[in-house]
Amino acid sequence: MKLTNKNDFLNRSIKTLGDMHDMMTERPAVRMKDLQADQTALVIVDMINGFAREGALKSPRVESLIHEIAELSKACDRLGIAKIAFADCHTAISPEFDSYPPHCMADTHESEIVDEIKEIGGYTLIPKNSTNGFLEGEFQKWLDENSHINNFIITGDCTDICVQQFSITLKTWFNMQNKKSRIIVPMNAVDTYDLGLHDGDLVNVVALYNMIINGVEVVKSIDYAL
Repeated sequence: MKLTNKNDFLNRSIKTLGDMHDMMTERPAVRMKDLQADQTALVIVDMINGFAREGALKSPRVESLIHEIAELSKACDRLGIAKIAFADCHTAISPEFDSYPPHCMADTHESEIVDEIKEIGGYTLIPKNSTNGFLEGEFQKWLDENSHINNFIITGDCTDICVQQFSITLKTWFNMQNKKSRIIVPMNAVDTYDLGLHDGDLVNVVALYNMIINGVEVVKSIDYAL
């Protein structure tokens, strides 16, 4: 790829980003009661202390998701919807530490689900040693044992890393088998972090757009009122 002139790139990007932003403001909401409960699962990605409240990668943006995801979790319990919670969990030799500071070490408080969501419980907990929970053997086993489920509500962090990788991989896995699926990402239940060049607002919009063009159903919110 040859880089274009910087000014030309910026001028075109401003319009493109504006159009992406408009696209996100126009996303509809989805009513949970319109989803078939026995074919639906809630996925909670990395709502753990090490991203929400402590450690090298903690973010107040992630912490702000706790209430909404907790309410979604309660609504799923009322409707009998299955739940999965991924928890980042590493050993000292993790190659991921070549890209990120050491974080969420196994058997530490950082790798535990935040208390508000843990207390609601009712989920299958799957520790993960990479940014893509789809690759974990425990999730593959869960998929095999729950082949009737083809609607997934994906929540958590980070929109542009773990959420995006999991959502797109899951959608393309269903596509590969010519199976219809709804991989739903509610914008009010996902977020990322701010750090240097990593502007949270910017990468959120770009990641959400990338999920849309890969077949993921990005929505404004999940209406869980009965």
